[in-house]
Amino acid sequence: MLVERREKLGVLDPTGPIYRNSRGGYLNFQNLTNRHWLPFRRRAGYEWVTFKTLRKTLATILDEADLTARQITDILGHAHPSMTQDVYMGRAQKSRAGAGALGSMALGKTGSKSATG
Repeated sequence: MLVERREKLGVLDPTGPIYRNSRGGYLNFQNLTNRHWLPFRRRAGYEWVTFKTLRKTLATILDEADLTARQITDILGHAHPSMTQDVYMGRAQKSRAGAGALGSMALGKTGSKSATG
């Protein structure tokens, strides 16, 4: 979608909006959705993708790149890192760290601490 838009517009101002209204400003959200986003999703075969899906994907990529919650919060525009952590970061990820720790304890590989406490 962005490639098509870039080809249509030519050289872009990196500080301005990609999708502009008739006065060069930002499009109304409904206009962007109805004129550009929904038709693109249909053409691409990704009708299930929403803006929230894209935000979650971005947050996941940034999280996996080891950015801090504060950095991701700033990029997503949230006021508080807790919002980013609760909604966007690692919600469906299952950590093996707990199982690994319990497995090590069961095998007696707990370092200098005794297995009985």
